[in-house]
Amino acid sequence: MSGVFMPNPNDPRVIRTRRLLIDAFGKLLHHKDFNQITVLDVAREATVNRATFYAHFQDKYALLQSYLQFAFDAYVPERIDPRGGLTEDAVRRMIVSLCDYHRDCARCVKRYDSIALLMEEDIRAQLEKFVLRMLLPGEGEPSALDAADESLRTEATMIGWSIYGLTYRWHREGQRERPEELAARASGFVPSRAPRAGAASD
Repeated sequence: MSGVFMPNPNDPRVIRTRRLLIDAFGKLLHHKDFNQITVLDVAREATVNRATFYAHFQDKYALLQSYLQFAFDAYVPERIDPRGGLTEDAVRRMIVSLCDYHRDCARCVKRYDSIALLMEEDIRAQLEKFVLRMLLPGEGEPSALDAADESLRTEATMIGWSIYGLTYRWHREGQRERPEELAARASGFVPSRAPRAGAASD
């Protein structure tokens, strides 16, 4: 929305307001289909006005993206240290974490399928970056991600998207086995290794 003052994202008050809007959005998703939720609904639930909403998010799709990012961070980066490399244990924990993510989101969202397609691209992109960090040497800084060679990016895409697809199918087919069982059965298909020295190009 043009002409709206954009607050400093590092201001603690701004961080609190964004979190308030994200939490309000999450509460609404528990009761309403995403397609039925309006900006006014979110603003009212968060006890702010529409101008405040638009100062933080362009629209409800931008809010959804932040909501998914927040949820993803709680399930994957909080549980797995990418600096340890793409080990079999890390792959198993990624699979279990994504199963938990799908299961818990489905519990919190009235119609999970209404946002599944919208979230798919975002979550796959986040997984791709996370796997790329696991394959790179050092801390996996943003500059290193940008400099990663194409073969490594391709590998990260294949692994990240495969894990997402596997866990989403697990959810859609009724979660017929425990996440740990699925992880034990599937993790062997991903070659495990530590971060590759010199993976980032000059």
